[in-house]
Amino acid sequence: MSIETSASTNGFSPRLSSRREMLLQCGGGFGSLALAGLLQDTASAGPSSEAPSPLASKLVHHPAKAKSVIFLFMDGGPSHLDTFDPKPDLDKLAGKPIPESFGRVLTAMGEFDSPIMPTQRKWAQHGEGGLWISDWLPHTAKMADELAVIRSCWTNGINHSGGICQMNTGSQFAGRPSLGSWVTYGMGTENENLPAFVVMQEGKGRVINGARNWGAGFMPAIYQGTTMQRTGSPFTNLDRPKHVAGSQQRAALDFLSDLNQAHAAERSDNSELEARIRSFELAYQMQSHAPDAVDLSQETEQTRSLYGLDQKETADYGRQLLMARRLVERGVRFVQCYHGAGSKWDAHSKIESNHTRMCRGMDLPVAGLIQDLKQRGLLDQTLIVWGGEFGRTPMSEKGDGRDHNPTGFSMWMAGGGVQGGQAYGTTDNLGLHAVEDRLHVHDIHSTILHLMGIDHRKLIYLHKGRPERIDQNEGRAYTKIVKPT
Repeated sequence: MSIETSASTNGFSPRLSSRREMLLQCGGGFGSLALAGLLQDTASAGPSSEAPSPLASKLVHHPAKAKSVIFLFMDGGPSHLDTFDPKPDLDKLAGKPIPESFGRVLTAMGEFDSPIMPTQRKWAQHGEGGLWISDWLPHTAKMADELAVIRSCWTNGINHSGGICQMNTGSQFAGRPSLGSWVTYGMGTENENLPAFVVMQEGKGRVINGARNWGAGFMPAIYQGTTMQRTGSPFTNLDRPKHVAGSQQRAALDFLSDLNQAHAAERSDNSELEARIRSFELAYQMQSHAPDAVDLSQETEQTRSLYGLDQKETADYGRQLLMARRLVERGVRFVQCYHGAGSKWDAHSKIESNHTRMCRGMDLPVAGLIQDLKQRGLLDQTLIVWGGEFGRTPMSEKGDGRDHNPTGFSMWMAGGGVQGGQAYGTTDNLGLHAVEDRLHVHDIHSTILHLMGIDHRKLIYLHKGRPERIDQNEGRAYTKIVKPT
């Protein structure tokens, strides 16, 4: 069905338009209205002939503790019971079924009545706060006073696909913006010559769900993450062809931009077009700025050694984290560094050999990142988040492994205004369920935004007329973790 206006002006008769086209044309600006809502309390910078960049730095709702986030994602689910949450009862009940008080426990892989498996770790208290950390993480333990360990995390995802998707987007299902997208939408970036949101994957594997984990969902595509290459040039097509002069490239891009803008003007509902247009200009700017940002040869041997670049087992992740530090000090807002891409932390069997290997590859670079940021005066303004999509069960799987445990696990934060040197929340005596100060993924996301000066209740994006928030109206900021001013 179509509608037609009866009036005409100067001989011009409006074309017929379907209801669908009318809704698209009217709804195409809803995202801009949401963005304008973020800025309604800010003073105008004056008239401009061009629309402001959607990635321009924005004012926040309250004083920010952190300016950037580095999310260290342990892909596959590390065992909290063998790293940050000691449970003496695992040894006392080793080989026995889980107590009847827990009810009939069915694991993610469908096992039940599996016996309790003790930990083989040695535990010690570290730092002035006496934080308990296992011997799998000797380097991280040296940074204990910077760590705020949250022992009471929980999620809904029981498998890797749903768990990783929810930890990144708040939902187990595809279609919602990632945390990095919400952060860049809400805060913009301080350096538009580099991507605002960067993603790196360590190892040869690929993270389950791929780009869904750092996608923009229903937001404009410009807020999605930019992946860095693992070998060669960090970004694809970064180098200008040798036979093309800078002036030639600039002229070609300007001409292409004019054509694209004319094309996009008739398709205002398609955010992919605007994102692609801006990506061309960003790519051009990156040719001048990105090579310096990712040039690790500028770092001293001492710094490279701090991140483990001189050791085979730590070189890959150390390279990521050193790159992350160079990016955030240049104004990049959100950097996500996957360790063990392809669920390498998944330890359904042989957890001893698996976690020994995985911890060894991650421990030194992570401690090096904290130490490096601190000595450069960047730790207070950079929030580091460490964790996976879930934890592991106290019961054994296949005799020497642990199954997925979404009902209770540990994550930690450091820098960015958090009070380190202590643990927050608890799990039960076996580490199966979070029981005190339980923090769902929605709460974790809300807390991260709070530390960045954003009220998660006010960060809204209108999608199809519906106000959307990262926490889907279920989260709360965990302010106990915030360092007092």
